[in-house]
Amino acid sequence: MNALVDAAALGDPWTMPLDQIEVADERIFQNDVWPGWFARLRRDDPVHYSPNGPFGPYWSVTKYKDIMKVETNPAVFSSASGITLLEQKTQYQLASFIAMDPPKHDAQRMVVAPIVAPGNLANLAGTIRERVVHILDGLPRNETFDWVERVSIELTTQMLATLFDFPFERRRELTHWSNVAVANFKDPNAPVKSEDERLAELRKMGAAMTALWNERVNKPGGSDLISMLAHGSATRDMDPMEFMGNCVLLIVGGNDTTRNSITGGLWALNKHPDEYRKLRENPGLIPNMVPEIIRWQTPLTYMRRTALSDYELGGKTIRTGDRLAMWYISGNRDPEAIEDPDRFIIDRTRPRQHLSFGFGIHRCVGNRLAELQLTILWEEIMKRFPVIELMEEPKRIYSVFVHGISSMKVRIPG
Repeated sequence: MNALVDAAALGDPWTMPLDQIEVADERIFQNDVWPGWFARLRRDDPVHYSPNGPFGPYWSVTKYKDIMKVETNPAVFSSASGITLLEQKTQYQLASFIAMDPPKHDAQRMVVAPIVAPGNLANLAGTIRERVVHILDGLPRNETFDWVERVSIELTTQMLATLFDFPFERRRELTHWSNVAVANFKDPNAPVKSEDERLAELRKMGAAMTALWNERVNKPGGSDLISMLAHGSATRDMDPMEFMGNCVLLIVGGNDTTRNSITGGLWALNKHPDEYRKLRENPGLIPNMVPEIIRWQTPLTYMRRTALSDYELGGKTIRTGDRLAMWYISGNRDPEAIEDPDRFIIDRTRPRQHLSFGFGIHRCVGNRLAELQLTILWEEIMKRFPVIELMEEPKRIYSVFVHGISSMKVRIPG
């Protein structure tokens, strides 16, 4: 992993000239100093232009109300050119419904939506609880271990294998492909080092998923994601790249958000011992705490849009073709929208008022499943472990897009 740098080496966002502020910098996230950088932009330049950004010119949208204006106006702010600032510079582009505009987006999204319908979530709840119990009961006592590896990755990967009806014994391949899809090539520990290597690995994923498609395309009635894609009127004729793109979307969407919220929640409670005490005294707060965890962690820092026409936003003129980063991680700390946003408060009055799942037509399709997994996990944790101690500061992912934790050493007293 990239060595942490002295925060001072990054500069002081409060004294730095505005035109020198660049928030698309992996180091501010890996060093966990990002709050001050976004607070400065929210105060002094909430719609901020970076003409020489590391991924090319773009606008940073940092206030909750401005992000909502962009999210709720897909006719002007398109997803079709991509959802990250990093442009794919190879000859291929993996399409997926998150990187589409209506009507194609809506039709493809509807194909997979039934997997997270209330009835199916109720069916999944028992499976999730059984797996959570098995994972937690296998954890060591009075011994330091990595929470990310033993709990966060394992639970989310087991869930992904269920959703895809993927061979359970090969489930860690799903974790690997998720890591490949979001890999930052500047990270020496990245699983791939170039777009060509990324595509080669994702082709392996495509081959594995295509084999499952071929098994299921002539067997109507399957309730897994591959069966839904194979039989959906809007998806059954996808070309291979589009199928690969949608598989990547569903794997990353089912993996990164939940995995990093599982870790981030335990970290937040350790950093806010009064809230941890409040939870021990009243475990009934768990359903309220879960969306607060997701807000606090904000597993994906931003989503990108591209302007299809000129638009006035926050007193600035966005030109046709301009790219915008909607910084969810900043909107979730905007005091104009969320009271006392820098505090982790498990009995917050309106905990679902956050941007971590996006908003509007692209709101995360699996948001309720993520909440269900976290809710069951914390219910079972509190039955067993009044305290799980943080043994050292977590190691963070070297990424601008994924706000993640790669390792977090903990200990369960007893």
